[in-house]
Amino acid sequence: MWFRLGFLAVAALLEIGGDALIRRGLLSGRGMFLGAGALILVAYGFAVNTDRAIDFGRLMGIYIAVFFVISQFVATVVFGERLTPLLLLAGSLIAGGGIILQLWG
Repeated sequence: MWFRLGFLAVAALLEIGGDALIRRGLLSGRGMFLGAGALILVAYGFAVNTDRAIDFGRLMGIYIAVFFVISQFVATVVFGERLTPLLLLAGSLIAGGGIILQLWG
């Protein structure tokens, strides 16, 4: 279980990083950011699909929960955004669904 969550955490960091580079490339007009972002997003695709022991739908359900938690951490720590009560409520539903899929799926 921890091995699977570790790969999903790496995948989430790659997706967040790749998206950030794509955004930066679009805003700055620099192709090197777009290229780097594209390569990182390809790496994300490999990382998230490493675990072939579970079906794709269940894998994505668990991944979305991991992605949500990590993206909110990055938004708070890196970008200084504040978590609102509504975001915490919605996030607890997302994370709860991922826990159910992981433990009882």
